[in-house]
Amino acid sequence: MEGQAVSLKGRVLVEGNATGKAVVVEALSFYGEVDPKTGTLNDGRSITGRVLVIGRPRGSTVGSYTIYGLKYYGKAPKAIIVENDADPILVAGAVLAGIPLVDRVMGALSAISDCDQVEVLSSGVVRVYKSKA
Repeated sequence: MEGQAVSLKGRVLVEGNATGKAVVVEALSFYGEVDPKTGTLNDGRSITGRVLVIGRPRGSTVGSYTIYGLKYYGKAPKAIIVENDADPILVAGAVLAGIPLVDRVMGALSAISDCDQVEVLSSGVVRVYKSKA
């Protein structure tokens, strides 16, 4: 990856390394706002193979199964970053699906924009490479 990276740090909840383009949402409920068969959000953006950046999750007990469904259908994000605290539903879904999850990444929404290249490390470090688009 080229260019200077912005580094952030968070709490690792599900270990793993991943790199991909960001999809950023202020708040998200996996139940009703994400289609597990297509990997798209209600606004039409795809999270498939992307690094999903969420300001705050809005849990629903079905959310864990939606996240697992994304993995089952091959439509899962590569990693999930949460600016605030991840709720237990999100954590359970990420564990079930084996998706790296980092929360408490303060400043994530101001530092990361859609299509930025983001690298998530097992140490909880998040590196952001700004998109030129």
